[in-house]
Amino acid sequence: MNKKQVLRFGLPKGSLQDATIEKMAKAGFNVSVSSRSYIPYVDDPELEIRLIRAQEISRYVEHGYLDCGITGYDWIQENGSKVHEVGEFLFSKATRQPARWVLAVPENSPVKTVKDLQGKRIATEVVNLTRKYLWRNKVKAEVEFSWGATEVKAHELVDAIVEITETGSSLRANKLRIVDTLLTSTPRLIANQASWKDSWKRQKIETMSLLLRGALEAEAKVGLKMNLERKNLEHLLQTLPALRKPTISALSQEGWVAVETIIDEHVARELIPALKRAGAEGIIEYPLNKVVY
Repeated sequence: MNKKQVLRFGLPKGSLQDATIEKMAKAGFNVSVSSRSYIPYVDDPELEIRLIRAQEISRYVEHGYLDCGITGYDWIQENGSKVHEVGEFLFSKATRQPARWVLAVPENSPVKTVKDLQGKRIATEVVNLTRKYLWRNKVKAEVEFSWGATEVKAHELVDAIVEITETGSSLRANKLRIVDTLLTSTPRLIANQASWKDSWKRQKIETMSLLLRGALEAEAKVGLKMNLERKNLEHLLQTLPALRKPTISALSQEGWVAVETIIDEHVARELIPALKRAGAEGIIEYPLNKVVY
């Protein structure tokens, strides 16, 4: 009797947890987390989900406790993990912008560049990244690990901090000024080297990657359908470049066609009134679950 094949998949616990579980659901994998168990339920018998802090996922993938996982590029670099990177997945808590690890100082600090930190003290959660950054810039400074509330320490306990930001609003609120960016980070799907060489596991990981990417692509897009007199079609396509390669099919009513396309959601508000003016009727905008190219 063949042993059941199972893929162990690590999802980030904490700030990215809800966003990741939501993306998994859009990809077709429904994950539910119980307060009574550290192993979440997933409606796929070939998957075992583990919720682990993003900071640790790359180490567990590298050592084979997990076959694959989603974590930030920053933590792969911080841990120096030797893993196979399957793909980049741009989603975040606040924006679709990548997160940045930045060197920041109080607004009134004399520090203008990293060179001014010679002999000073820096607090951060990414000690290894910060030390590599200082080494590249030939600066000797003390780097201490920060357990949290790093922004507060910049004013009293240390000369500078290295902290993560998406929009910079938290740093500004804490009267801090960004001096430099050390690393730009986005979530990555990574795989254990041996798991990636296993044909069944690799196919399963690639399938999940395809569906997750499709779900993310669909988030910023909408579908658009409309009816149009055929004589107006050429003019419509020339004047509205957002309608790239639409699907056009004949209607039962002589001289009319149905036009269907996918557009960026933010374009729809300008496009729909323009379509109406160009003679389109029965315009329907609808959400998408997945877009696979």
